[in-house]
Amino acid sequence: MKRAMLIYNPSAGREEAKQFKDRAIEVLTNLGFDVTVKETQKQDDATHFAEMACTEKMDFLLAMGGDGTISEVVNGLAEREDRPLFSFVPLGTVNDFARALGIPLEPDIAIEALKMTNTEQVDVGRIGDKYFVNVVAIGDIASSVADTPVEQKTRYGSMAYLMAGAKAIISNEEVEMTITHDHGSWKGTSILVLVALTNSVGGFENLVKSAKIDDGKMHVFIIKQAGLAAIARMGTKVMLGTLGKDEGVETFTTEKLRIESNRPLFCNVDGDQGDCTPLDIHILPRHLEMLLPKKTESN
Repeated sequence: MKRAMLIYNPSAGREEAKQFKDRAIEVLTNLGFDVTVKETQKQDDATHFAEMACTEKMDFLLAMGGDGTISEVVNGLAEREDRPLFSFVPLGTVNDFARALGIPLEPDIAIEALKMTNTEQVDVGRIGDKYFVNVVAIGDIASSVADTPVEQKTRYGSMAYLMAGAKAIISNEEVEMTITHDHGSWKGTSILVLVALTNSVGGFENLVKSAKIDDGKMHVFIIKQAGLAAIARMGTKVMLGTLGKDEGVETFTTEKLRIESNRPLFCNVDGDQGDCTPLDIHILPRHLEMLLPKKTESN
């Protein structure tokens, strides 16, 4: 019999994980899996359980939780050669990775979608000794956005990130940076650098319209300007998906990236704190095999 592991965070999504756990087990069992259930209790539990799934040669790994739980699972899988097929049920506030992959944001529908077998290879990024699947943000603004209270994220969703980012852009000073990439280097002042693997960042699904989950590229945005006028102009373009066309933004794609600054800058990796500059980042093309809903002409 095939074997599956279910990792779930009982505190995710207003504790919805417990509500949907039994249905997920039922669906997996009906698909022919013998299911092992692992409940996270503390930070890095999901990483440990994902590593265990590899060691025990599980056929399938399903995670239920928010972006933090999914990030931990990815970090447990990425370095292993014997990683199982992977998917997840999103229970977070913004769920950027789920949006990019076409996984339904409604947990009950996402669970039912497991019946529609469709596997795809997904890019993974590496920064230092951490892995990411969505976005890295570098700059003081990244700290402001990361510190957004859970209550605000729950109430306002993606707009909570936009509001926190707006405050930071208005108040933060520009920092001298040198950014080396596949096509050369960029030198100048910036308040924020975004390194995205998918089209959805902060709940804005059109921020990086050209990004694909398997294009083998990092999509880089260098935000050069601070101040009220800049945020008013850029805020509109973020929602329209035209940020890259703004006069205060430099954008390019690359497979490798080095970011240096004249003072240490905070780095946010898929919502969690990472190392400070200097930073080396690279892409692992089509690195993770995932079970995803079948594509239709509408998506």
